[in-house]
Amino acid sequence: MATSSGPRVATVLCTGIAVQDIVMRVPYFPPPGGKVMSNGFLVVNGGCAVNAAIAIARLGGRASYAGPLGAESDAVSNQIVAGMRHEGVDTAGVIRVAGAAAPVSAILVDAAGERMIATYRDRSIEVAKPRDPDASVAAVDVLLADNRFADFVQPICEAGRRRGIPVVLDADRPTDMASPLFVIATHVVFSSECLRETTGCTDLAEGLLRMAPRTKAFLAVSNGPDAVLYLKEGSVRRMPVFALEVVDTLAAGDVFHAGFALALAEGRDEVSAMRFGAAAAGLKCTRFGGSAGAPVRAEVEALLARA
Repeated sequence: MATSSGPRVATVLCTGIAVQDIVMRVPYFPPPGGKVMSNGFLVVNGGCAVNAAIAIARLGGRASYAGPLGAESDAVSNQIVAGMRHEGVDTAGVIRVAGAAAPVSAILVDAAGERMIATYRDRSIEVAKPRDPDASVAAVDVLLADNRFADFVQPICEAGRRRGIPVVLDADRPTDMASPLFVIATHVVFSSECLRETTGCTDLAEGLLRMAPRTKAFLAVSNGPDAVLYLKEGSVRRMPVFALEVVDTLAAGDVFHAGFALALAEGRDEVSAMRFGAAAAGLKCTRFGGSAGAPVRAEVEALLARA
């Protein structure tokens, strides 16, 4: 929708986990008890919701983040907040948990772009609650939630449904098929690992069909370099992704969700939105550094134009 000051910028609220990622590039993963020399490393913001917020901001959307972090005195939490603000992400929805520390992940990325991850998380963060869920969604077009902190995100998702906006669930963490988040969401996009472990189906198409009676949401599953599967009119459909040189897959799924949510906020249909998200995720995979490799809008549009 255009205004006298120019095109309207779509707004997406991302809610869920925030992490500091310590990422090392290695030629290969060491065997148990072994060592390997890194040929590059960086410290970058991570976590599904934070990665998505950063990607949305780079793609030209207005991004905000709501989620729990450590105490005001926690240096890592302060660095995460500062990093988001540097990217143009609104952090008014951050809740600081007294006495807690921010989650931290140690990540190895090998020469093929695959990763190994070890994460520390202060369990006291998981009990945090949002201040005012209805106020948090009052001025947003789409809500994007991950399912890492269900107690935090569920009230915000419920508020989003009350407002009548799309509620996109990044189903990244395996959970019970009866989770209320699946019912609340209008769109659920699984990672392949989450869908398999949640449904007990190794076949992704069968997993989607098994989830269908549990929710009225649009259902899809991403699967790395393979086609995205989604349900339409009771049938499993395929959407090919982009074949690009892979350097680092870290945060690719989060960037996919970011592009999908932003495109929905801009009025695209689900298939067009997934294609936009797939282009953004594919470009991210060509760069080392997790969320630091998220592309800008012009790059995504250029890839879509030549594909």
